Amino acid sequence: MATLKEVKSKIVSVKKTRQITSAMKMVATSRLRGAQNSMEAFIPYASKFAEVLGSIAGKSGGDASPLLVPREEVKKVALILCTSDRGLCGGFNSGLIGKAEKLIKSELEGKDVSFVCFGKKGRDWAKKGPAPIDDEYIGVVGGNVEFSVASTSGQKLIDSFLDGAVDEVYLVYSKFVNMAKQIPTLKQILPIPAIEDAAEEKTTGADEEFLPEHICEPSSDALLGAMLPKNVFIQIFDALLQTSTSEHGARMRAMDNATKACDDIVGELQTIYNKTRQAGITADLMDIVGGAEALKG
Repeated sequence: MATLKEVKSKIVSVKKTRQITSAMKMVATSRLRGAQNSMEAFIPYASKFAEVLGSIAGKSGGDASPLLVPREEVKKVALILCTSDRGLCGGFNSGLIGKAEKLIKSELEGKDVSFVCFGKKGRDWAKKGPAPIDDEYIGVVGGNVEFSVASTSGQKLIDSFLDGAVDEVYLVYSKFVNMAKQIPTLKQILPIPAIEDAAEEKTTGADEEFLPEHICEPSSDALLGAMLPKNVFIQIFDALLQTSTSEHGARMRAMDNATKACDDIVGELQTIYNKTRQAGITADLMDIVGGAEALKG
């Protein structure tokens, strides 16, 4: 049985750990609010852009831009993997890496795959794999995400696609649902999937929704050619915002669970301490009683 000193030392150590996890939870909560505000502020712009793009796409042909035309044979695929730079966020990174690994082993088996990594955790995993890393961006996810990062990386991928160096581009990121749920998500961004005409979407309510008629100048094809690259940038930027928010949510939940686990361990150790102390007192009393009986004899 452990001595009183050993048990007391463990209790002090676990309490210090609880202080650290509690502080990390508060930091993650504070950062989560900022990241969530940035993500929610971007939603109206992305929604309106998608509405205008869908309206213009309905007036243009399917071959209005080379970014819309799929390749007859897909040999080279670029995979954008968004993870965090730091750990201590539960199974957040392992879920994203598992999503990418499953994609490579199933749908992309036998194809030449390369990575574009956002975050150290995904970069470190990709280094151990057979696929090379074309580009990496460290210190983006989890911090102040800039649109320029998304546009720079997106333009490189568009140039590679147009030059024939890449046939398809996929994006793996974490979709933020709420503070308790983040879903690893896969999305194809190049060639751009068919864009549904917003004017043909049906509303479910009793009243019909009247969508504006966009006037295209100089032409719908010219505007579509200018907007499609920006659509790629928006997809990447939205994925970075979602992943950043999801990271803070996952870390906050992980630190909350760690704090509760510390409380449980402290309770168990306190019980052991009390039992050990009571056993020591009982042993001392037995020695005193035994000594007294020996003196009487």
